[in-house]
Amino acid sequence: MKLFRLLVLSLSFLSVVGQLPSQDILTLLEFKKCIKHDPTGYVLNSWNEESIDFDGCPSSWNGVLCNGGNVAGVVLDNMGLSADADLSVFSNLTKLVKLSMSNNFMSGKLPDNAADFKSLEFLDISNNLFSSPLPPEIGNFGSLQNLSLAGNNFSGRIPNSISDMASIKSLDLSRNSLSGALPASLTKLNNLVSLNLSHNGFTGKIPKGFDKISTLEKLDLHGNMLDGPLDVGFMFLSSVSYVDFSDNMLSNSDSRKQEFLPRISESIKHLNLSHNQLTGSLVGGAEQSIFQNLKVLDLSYNQMNGELPGFDFVYDLQVLKLSNNKFSGFIPNGLLKGDSLVLTELDLSANNLSGPLGMITSTTLGVLNLSSNGFTGELPPLTGSCAVLDLSNNKFEGNLSRMLKWGNIEFLDLSGNHLTGAIPEVTPQFLRLNYLNLSHNSISSSLPRVLAQYPKLSVLDISSNQLDGLLLADLLAMQTLQELHLENNMISGGINLSSSSGQSHLQILDLSHNQLNSYFPDEFGSLTDLRVLNIAGNNFSGSLPTSISDMSFLDSLDISENHFTGSLPNNMPKGLKNFNASQNDLSGVVPEILRNFSSSSFFPGNTKLRFPNGPPGSTISPAESSKRKSMTTVVKVIIIVSCVVALIILILLAVFIHYIRMSRSPPEYDTSKDIRARPQPVISGPIRASDRGGALVVSAEDLVSSRKGSPSAEISPDEKTAAVTGFSPSKHSHISWSPESGDSYTADSLARLDTRSPDRLIGELHFLDDTISLTPKELSRAPAEVLGRSSHGTSYKATLDNGILLRVKWLREGVAKQRKEFVKEIKKFANIRHPNVVGLRGYYWGPTQHEKLILSDYISPGSLASFLYDRPGRKGPLTWAQRLKLAVDVARGLNYLHFDRAVPHGNLKATNVLLDTPDMNARVSDYCLHRLMTQAGTMEQILDAGVLGYRAPELAASKKPMPSFKSDVYAFGVILLELLTGRCAGDVVSGEDGGVDLTDWIRLRVSEGRGSECFDAILMPEMSNSVVEKGMKEVLGIAIRCIRSVSERPGIKTIYEDLSSI
Repeated sequence: MKLFRLLVLSLSFLSVVGQLPSQDILTLLEFKKCIKHDPTGYVLNSWNEESIDFDGCPSSWNGVLCNGGNVAGVVLDNMGLSADADLSVFSNLTKLVKLSMSNNFMSGKLPDNAADFKSLEFLDISNNLFSSPLPPEIGNFGSLQNLSLAGNNFSGRIPNSISDMASIKSLDLSRNSLSGALPASLTKLNNLVSLNLSHNGFTGKIPKGFDKISTLEKLDLHGNMLDGPLDVGFMFLSSVSYVDFSDNMLSNSDSRKQEFLPRISESIKHLNLSHNQLTGSLVGGAEQSIFQNLKVLDLSYNQMNGELPGFDFVYDLQVLKLSNNKFSGFIPNGLLKGDSLVLTELDLSANNLSGPLGMITSTTLGVLNLSSNGFTGELPPLTGSCAVLDLSNNKFEGNLSRMLKWGNIEFLDLSGNHLTGAIPEVTPQFLRLNYLNLSHNSISSSLPRVLAQYPKLSVLDISSNQLDGLLLADLLAMQTLQELHLENNMISGGINLSSSSGQSHLQILDLSHNQLNSYFPDEFGSLTDLRVLNIAGNNFSGSLPTSISDMSFLDSLDISENHFTGSLPNNMPKGLKNFNASQNDLSGVVPEILRNFSSSSFFPGNTKLRFPNGPPGSTISPAESSKRKSMTTVVKVIIIVSCVVALIILILLAVFIHYIRMSRSPPEYDTSKDIRARPQPVISGPIRASDRGGALVVSAEDLVSSRKGSPSAEISPDEKTAAVTGFSPSKHSHISWSPESGDSYTADSLARLDTRSPDRLIGELHFLDDTISLTPKELSRAPAEVLGRSSHGTSYKATLDNGILLRVKWLREGVAKQRKEFVKEIKKFANIRHPNVVGLRGYYWGPTQHEKLILSDYISPGSLASFLYDRPGRKGPLTWAQRLKLAVDVARGLNYLHFDRAVPHGNLKATNVLLDTPDMNARVSDYCLHRLMTQAGTMEQILDAGVLGYRAPELAASKKPMPSFKSDVYAFGVILLELLTGRCAGDVVSGEDGGVDLTDWIRLRVSEGRGSECFDAILMPEMSNSVVEKGMKEVLGIAIRCIRSVSERPGIKTIYEDLSSI
């Protein structure tokens, strides 16, 4: 009986214990506490104690996979979860095999207790916000077969212990902030199948040994800064099938400068080496064996030259991209005939290919891009199976009759050629056409009605031709058409738009600079999706209808250079960001909704149009006008006489003061000795004015504040030297100095400079990598030179004892965030390494509010502004080739920040584009400062950009402006205009009717068809070269697109690609 009772008690105890939550459940509940936001309730509404299964594993919980009473998997992908995740808690799940939480908003770090994850085989935390360096313990993931950390902000080097991950098959560390050299230990992962390290900041050479990993199938290293020669041995011996080394700085080996590669492994099917520095020719004795096993070959954006091989017996090649090189000669017939090829895509654009183009008879070729070459003759009579055909920017001649036998093309670009004649009435083979560009040719006759019968046409551009006749009403009524460009033709008559037509989805309509007349159609109001309407330079008359308000999505309206009369409607669309009604005969009061636009939007012209408070363009009678002119002349004479008298008085006063000083001055002494005996403090505190042996020492702050013009103006070399040494250089100076170097000291005097200030740097100095070792005291002693000043602080060039140069930005008091936020943000940009982006080195956090420093690489010889603007001390001038290269460099740097780092620059201007010697490589600096500053500091920076002419309109209209990708594009467009004109964006350009800013001046000139008049006079001799003139006009067009309204503004990737193709 006692034995029976004992048995019952034991069973009762076990039953109670069995109903307690298991360790696995407690672990999941512990992780649940980390979740801050769960938009769908996927976890928070499911993971609760009420729904616990008492078999040890909560199989009813969302995302939890069970196996035999244990948690075997946690899958929380694509849930939008926000969490400060502690991944180490999952080590308590002893049977966990799979942990996947990709595409969320989780932060945290990789756990350092990797050894406790004994059964974990699959770990995916890609596309989150995890950061910190990779822990040395990462090699302890002994069972892990698949690891994906892509799309986070992990930084630092890859630990050598990575080789201890003996079971790893797939390793993806792409799109992070990793840096340094690739460790050779990566080549010891003998079971590796796929390795993706793309879009990081890795430098140095690719380690040898990947060809010895027999299981490796994919190796992706693109988007880094790897250099050195391409490993011929790897290419020959590797068993990899997918190789992507694009967007690096790889070159040919010294022994193979004249040829590409001697051989490529038979296993390599996909080879992408684009955007590198490869040279040489593809033609050689063994070119057929090189390519015979490839399916994809991309060598675009390199420096390869010579003629193209025949590719006669390359049976597997499907994609061939050789664009943006220097290939010359004729195009091999085999590439277009397809007798032995299965090519589906061929891109030979932006080379130096020439000659006529024969028939295209390939039955597999679907995409053919031969744009921007020198092909001549007539268009090809047949196009085979091409769905995408780009023959733009060549020298094709003849008429368009050959299009009659072309196939079912979907995308057709023939712009920028010498084509003539009429557009043929062709329908059957173009039923799939959705993009047609025939612009910039000499096409004549009227618009054929067949254009309105293409059922899928969405973009039609026939601008800059010689079209005449009437505008087809059916074009405007097409339900598929979204963009219609007919500007710069001779189309006449009125615009007939039937109000009974179907719903139009037209978004961009450009009819400018034609011969259209009659009234503004009241039916335009039915184009409710229209965003851009340009009818400038025609002969429209009458008043504007009130139905214009129905175009509620309209962003840009240009009705300038017509004969419109009457008043402007009060109900103009509220979303207008660009408006131009100048050179008309409008009258009355400018509506309140349009008063935010500059005077160039209304004048010249419109003499009877006025503002209520009398701004520019207010009405005056002829008599008053004559009287005012005479009064103006008198006033001018008085002002000139007064200025002359004042100048004479000042000269006499200066002579008198100089005479008094000379009579009282002490004997001369050796200036160089005085400088060495009394060294100037460098960065231990802001420089103050002092009297040193009779020499006036002016602070950098006083120098900049005394300058007229922008608050971010650069300081001239003379002013720099005066600020640091108290000595203005002259031909008698003992100091070595030149405008190009900016140096203010001789080499032997640098070591003698020391700080006299008691305010040494006594705070904390942190470096973001291990390439520099320096103490705050050593930084205090470093000789410095004032570089410039902006709204958020002053920049110095500091010379360390070991000769290393740093650019030190001293942040103004009150603009920096609190320390925790500041440090968190600056570490995100710790490992930015890109040839067109200045790298951050470290930061200093002092004990007082005004001691906040940011350290970065020093770039010599100066900024773009110092080379471009026609001012004293100019280091230029720059040729057109240099300007174009600089534009591409800046675009590439921005593209890296926008797409690889997902952050806007936020402070782009010419003074923040630094030129690196000896190749004049442009690098953007002072990026992402808005992430380190308070809202007030950010607003002040944006106001500063407005004064300088770089602020996007949408930032000016916002109460709490914040830099964006599109505002960067606007600022970049302004820099392009500066490169084209040689003018500073902040300067006021004098015109016939007063001063306007640079962007408005260029818009006006372009609208008048006088865009070429804006170009820098220094470039005029180069414009005799038709290629240069064409390139300048193309860049002008790109710049105009960049400064459009935010909805029309393209992304930087598009701009970068367009610039690279010029």
